[in-house]
This record gives sequence, structure tokens and C-alpha cells, in this order.
Amino acid sequence: MAPATYPWDQPLGAHPEGPGRVSFRTWAPAAERVAVRLGGTDHPLADEGFGVRAATLPAAHGDRYELVLDDTAWPDPCSRWQPDGLRGPSAVLDPSTFAWTDASWDGVALPDAVIYELHVGTFSRAGTFDGAIEHLPALAALGVTAIELMPVAEFPGARGWGYDGVYLSAAQSSYGGPEGLQRLIDAAHAAGLAVLLDVVYNHVGASGARALEAFGPYFTDQHATFWGAAINYDDAGCDPVREWVLQSAEGWISGLHLDGLRLDAIHAIHDESARPIVGEVAARVHAARPGALVIAESGLNDPRVVRPPERGGLGCDAVWADDFHHALHALLTGERDGYYEEFGAVADLVKALGRPHVHDGGYSTFRERRFGAPAGDVPPERFVVFDQNHDQVGNRALGDRLPPAVRPLALFATLLSPFTPMLFMGEEYGETAPFQFFTDHIDPEIATATREGRRREFAAFASFAGEDVPDPQAEETFLASKLTRRPDPALAALTRDLLALRRELPPGDAHATGDEEARWVRVTRGPYELCLNFAERAATVPASAGRVVLSTDGRAEASGRGVALGPLAGAALRSAAGPRPGAGR
Repeated sequence: MAPATYPWDQPLGAHPEGPGRVSFRTWAPAAERVAVRLGGTDHPLADEGFGVRAATLPAAHGDRYELVLDDTAWPDPCSRWQPDGLRGPSAVLDPSTFAWTDASWDGVALPDAVIYELHVGTFSRAGTFDGAIEHLPALAALGVTAIELMPVAEFPGARGWGYDGVYLSAAQSSYGGPEGLQRLIDAAHAAGLAVLLDVVYNHVGASGARALEAFGPYFTDQHATFWGAAINYDDAGCDPVREWVLQSAEGWISGLHLDGLRLDAIHAIHDESARPIVGEVAARVHAARPGALVIAESGLNDPRVVRPPERGGLGCDAVWADDFHHALHALLTGERDGYYEEFGAVADLVKALGRPHVHDGGYSTFRERRFGAPAGDVPPERFVVFDQNHDQVGNRALGDRLPPAVRPLALFATLLSPFTPMLFMGEEYGETAPFQFFTDHIDPEIATATREGRRREFAAFASFAGEDVPDPQAEETFLASKLTRRPDPALAALTRDLLALRRELPPGDAHATGDEEARWVRVTRGPYELCLNFAERAATVPASAGRVVLSTDGRAEASGRGVALGPLAGAALRSAAGPRPGAGR
């Protein structure tokens, strides 16, 4: 009879077992001899079966160690601390040594979430976890309820987006390591902000592939990803690899008090097993702390991502909605390159305001096939929408943000939608600095491949032809992406007012209509009507009788014919009837 549990189900990595005692456990089926090098001495690990080796040894928080496989020393694949970077020794992390002050923190429910995506390295002058802390109270005062950190799992060098991380459980050393992250999370909770973390479970950075392969089959050649070798979720030897990921997800929540995870590009997680790893991650996170959120990025337009397991779903709490962004961006800017070729009609945004799956089973000319499925059964708050994010800004050749003229209307459409809104750092006040793609690869061949790949990436975007794409390896590219924090006062005030109005809007579905020729959209949410003019000329948008409670330019006027709006402007009207303000969200 098969055992009920397996050795890899026990905690992997280095885990304190009490004062001065640490258990070390690793999976290394490819090695004949396995030891822990601790304090200059190699301590053999006992065989627990199935390639798992373990021992409990005298050690404490901060002690550096390496795993020695047949006389070669490596960092721990399950490391929770890499104080000297990607190729230095690992260190023991005891989260209980931190003096948490968030015992009364209850988290943020999804219907109340207003997410703010930030990159730790460019968010503050210091570019560290500690450097971000001083800016948290202002975000809370604005109306933000959760910050979402771009990936911080230990990646090569000192600067980068973080999507080439290797050690899934170790907070980036150049940002301040796990102790700095603890201070940031504790300070955020004190300010009333939840903290979500972007995690990458579809691949690891190429700089760490050799180190992981030394231990066992962490990768499979049965699948491939755009970014590198696919993680082994369904091939021979996959069980300890799956547990490596699951324990990482659980540890971020239970050990470091994070409030949720954003799962990067789950469409690139290849898993043909009967229990998809994405669903397992969601279940493990929810078990670690009820109320913790799992938000997926999925390029599939598949409502099963957020359906509960009992209905055949993966059980994620929410999913990013790219179609909403594309419909809004193309309508605002007129861009039609690449994946924008299918968008730009008023009807696209009208449909997206009902449910963001513009592609819900119909034919996609960009993909040359039918794509997506209807999501009418999915509550609107389970979709995360945005008019900018790290991808949609940083993956442009020059990292340029939305043109200033369209920013007010973009914020209006996004923040007053029925979905969960997300701001990208700096857009709340009209940041002028770009957000460019930057790396600090420590392997010359990877650095060269990154430069060349970046240039090839824009072949489908004719508008970038002839532009000099910034060198991602140059420090200047990173520095150019630092927030200047020079605000546009009018836009900053508009963001504050929009978020205040959002709290008054009733939750639930929105009902949108539009006029293709006149280029206007009208959205009804309870007693409120949201009128948007996408034309570059003034227009009157038909609306029921009501008073203007907010407009993007301060000049909207309501009359019996509707509301007069300036070019690229929006206004919110409230009817005299209906519930009193404050009765909604």
C-alpha cells in the first residue's frame, strides 16, 4: 500500500525547530552524498527515501549554509534568504524573530480592494523595502487599500523587473531581504494597506537553471515556455517540485504575513495532471490564511480560473482582465498595432464594461482562431482592471505611459468600473518618468540574449520602427524609470475624488450603452450615470435628469438633453431618486 505521506511533504529547506535548532531537508535524487555546510563543517544528511535527505542541527536565524552534493556546494533550492545574492550561500530565516505589530490586522476583502502595483526598485529613491515605507500613508489617504509588489524572489544582479527570479521563497537581497520585507508588510498593515506579491511559477531565471538541475528534475522537456525551460509539474519526479512551489506560496502567507499572491502568466504553467498546480496553490494559500487572495494573470479568457473547485474551477479569487485594458487603450489612443488590432470600437468597451471578456468564444483575428468563453456567472469584483500596468507600459519600446490628454478619462473609466481597479505606480498623480525594461544579468551570454530579444520583440509594432530601444542592461535605463514624484495637481485631485465616488457606487453589474459614430459611452450604476466622451471634440451625451457630482475637467453641464462634455472627458451624474450617498460600496 502506498504511504499516506511522502518525505517531501515535510517542510523543505531550513526551518527552526526551537531555540538553536534547525531542520534541514532537501530533495536531491541525483546525488550520492548530501551534506549541509554550516559554520565551515559539512554535516551529512540522512536518507528519508525518494531522494529526500534531512538532519536537525545546531543553528540559528541568520546562519549561512550551503548544500553539498557530491563535494559541490550549492544554495538551497528552498532558500528563504540569499544575503549575498543569487550565487552566495543561503541563510536560515526564523520569521518569529521579527517583532510584528499587526495582530489586529484583518486584511482587505476583495469587494473593497483598490490595488496599487509598484516596483520596489523604482518606487523610492532608495529602491528598497524600507524606502517604500514613507510613501504608504499617502496611498492609504488617497483611497488605495492594497499594494501589489512586482516579483521580489531572488533574481540576478541588483536591479530588474523580478520575472527572472530563481529562489522562489527568498526576498531580493538588494531590496533588503526578508527582514526588509517584513518591515514593509508590518508598516503597510499599520497604514491600513494589504500587501500582495507577484510570484512567478511558470519558469525560473536562466541564471539559476544549472543550480536547480544539480538537485533533480526541476524542469521538463515535455513542455516549453517563451522565457525558458518549463517547470516540471507533470513529468517524472514532479511531486517534490510541486511541493517546492506549494510550500513557497504557503510560506509567503503564513511566515511573512502577506495578504495574497498574484500568479504570473498561468497560461504558461504547463500541467496536465489531474490536480492542476494553480488550483493547488490557491487551496494551499486559502488554507494558510482564510481571506488571503489569489489573483491570477491568465491570457486565456477562461472563467474556470475563478470558478470554485466544486464547479470545476481552479478556485482563484480574481483574474487580470487584459481585454478591458485593450478596449480602453485602443479607444483612447487610436493604436492598432499587435494585439490592439482587434480593438478600438466603442462597442468593445461597452461589452467589456459588462464583463471584461471581449473575446468570449468568438473568432480572434489576431490569434486566427476562436478564443475565450463567456463569464456572465463570475461576479464583477473578480476581475482586476487597469488602464496601465508594468506590462502595458514597460513592454512598450520606450516604456512610455499614456499620453497626458487621455489620462483623466482613462482613470475615470477604470476607477468607476464595477470591477476591482488597479493603479500602476505614479499614474495617480501623472508621473512623467517612463517605466522601461531593465535587467542586471550576471551571465554575459544571457545579457546579450536579453538585449537582442528586446529589439526583436517590437517587430509587430510598426509605430516603434526606427526607435532606439533602451539597453535593458544599462543602469541608466533603470535610473530613468525611477519615479520623479512631480505631480500634476489636477490629476492627483481627480484620482482622490474618483476613489471617493467609487465608495458611493453600489456594487454589482454595470449597464453600458454607446454610440459608435459619436464616440460616447454611458454606464448606469444604481442612481449614478457615468458618461464618457472619447471624441476629440465636445459632445452632449444623452443622460437622465440628474446633477453632475464629478467631471474630469470640471466643466461638464447637465441639461434636459443630457450632459455636455469637453473632448476626452467624463462626468458622473446622480439622479435625485435612489439611496442616499454612502449606501453603496
